[in-house]
Amino acid sequence: MTDTSIPSADQSVDEETPAATESGAGTSETREKKGSADSDLFRQSEIAADYVEGLLDILDYDGDIDELVSAGRPVVEVVGSRLQNLVGQRGATLEALQELTRLAVFRQTGTPSRLLLDVGGYRAARRKELAAVAKNAVEKVKEHGEAVRLEPMSAFERKCVHDVVNAMSGVESESEGVEPNRRIVVRPVGD
Repeated sequence: MTDTSIPSADQSVDEETPAATESGAGTSETREKKGSADSDLFRQSEIAADYVEGLLDILDYDGDIDELVSAGRPVVEVVGSRLQNLVGQRGATLEALQELTRLAVFRQTGTPSRLLLDVGGYRAARRKELAAVAKNAVEKVKEHGEAVRLEPMSAFERKCVHDVVNAMSGVESESEGVEPNRRIVVRPVGD
């Protein structure tokens, strides 16, 4: 199962048709659309990087900013020391900064953005922690045959857990509850 509260974040806005993908070549129109989508995504990451740079200047924080496109979405990474305050407790400040940055992108482009903002490598480290949590939950479900409810998580955290659980056989996951207490339940398939 997937978390229905999260838009399908792993799909590109302009996917190629199955026939084009299977043959290894698309029409020139498909390639142009894909190139245009990539350039739009990179533009979003540039706008976001400028916005974040302005925030860092206001706060008098030093950080190197990288803008890129990864897995069909714009990404801005901020690297440096003294950035923990921008992450906050359990990433709460980072989530808020990401939403503000998405709004800045929307304001300039008129298009909603699926921008991912990372500060100090927090998201990469948290992804590893969540993979361990997901694997532990799967082991418990397989051992005891009963559903396991995890602690409430942000949308980013739930997606990380869903991805790990959905890659394993014999178990499924779904989200339940309402923000900010939305959590994942891992259960045996067919339970």
